Amino acid sequence: MIEVMIADDFDLLREDLKDLINTQPDMRVVGEAASGAGIVELARSVKSDIILLDIEMENVSAGITAAETIHDADPQRVILYLTAHDTEKMILTAMGTGALDYIVKGCPEEEVLAHIRAAAAGAPMLDAKVQNTVMQEYNRLRRSERSLLFFINNVSQLTATERELVRLLLQGKKVKEIAAIRCVEVVTVKTQIKGLLHKFGCSRTKEIVEMIQQLGITHLF
Repeated sequence: MIEVMIADDFDLLREDLKDLINTQPDMRVVGEAASGAGIVELARSVKSDIILLDIEMENVSAGITAAETIHDADPQRVILYLTAHDTEKMILTAMGTGALDYIVKGCPEEEVLAHIRAAAAGAPMLDAKVQNTVMQEYNRLRRSERSLLFFINNVSQLTATERELVRLLLQGKKVKEIAAIRCVEVVTVKTQIKGLLHKFGCSRTKEIVEMIQQLGITHLF
């Protein structure tokens, strides 16, 4: 028997879900709440196999906060979001709490039941959009990690002059200004910049500046 708890501030929807689940031969509802705070309190005293959790309840991110609190107390707790929100940002934020699955409201009842059974079996059936969103973010983070390692490796090989050059570029200084500040010829600065671009594999100084800012390593200069 799969024991389910439901959290949703829409009373009618919560009752419909409760009735649907309780009519299944392999499921039963063991608790319900109308708020994020309510499901957190319930989860402390009632055990369940699945928590079916809405995101927007007493506030727009009540479910997110509730999931984080519940998982802090019990990392093994299985949470499935059932929400009307399907933006990439919300999906990533929600799945980042350690939830096992993400269901968008409006899908057929049979699909909701299938998600619950799959999650209880330890094999969540994330739909295509959720899978793609999560994988895209995973790939983006891997690319960022590689870029960060590449940059830090190159930063460690910069000369004192090159570090100063990068620091001035980060301040928005132009070639002539840099030459004046460093009391050298413009052609000297251009030669140094050429060497800097080669080290970082960039074609413009703007690319170096943007990458350093995006990776959050300006403090290294």
